[in-house]
Amino acid sequence: MAAKIRKGDKVVVITGRDKGRSGEVIEMRPAEGRALVRGIHMVKRHQKQSATQEGGIVSKEASVHLSNLALADPKDGKPTRVGFKIVGDKKVRFAKRSGVEIDG
Repeated sequence: MAAKIRKGDKVVVITGRDKGRSGEVIEMRPAEGRALVRGIHMVKRHQKQSATQEGGIVSKEASVHLSNLALADPKDGKPTRVGFKIVGDKKVRFAKRSGVEIDG
């Protein structure tokens, strides 16, 4: 099945600690069913000092389960479901809320 959310998409968190916040998908992990979203689900990690990086406590994004994310509608930025349709000879995604094509 084609991916409903892809790298570079703007998504909205629909449940959990960051409910209502939005960000851009920076990495997809389809085998785990999770995604990394810029600025969402920030956690603190203890980082050991290396030749290139300073040590200390750093904040970084943790992955979010795909069931907790919804694509942001290109028209108004609210959460929307994703549909697929054939345009010419290409399969494109569209926002079910407004009917706007997402790619293509």
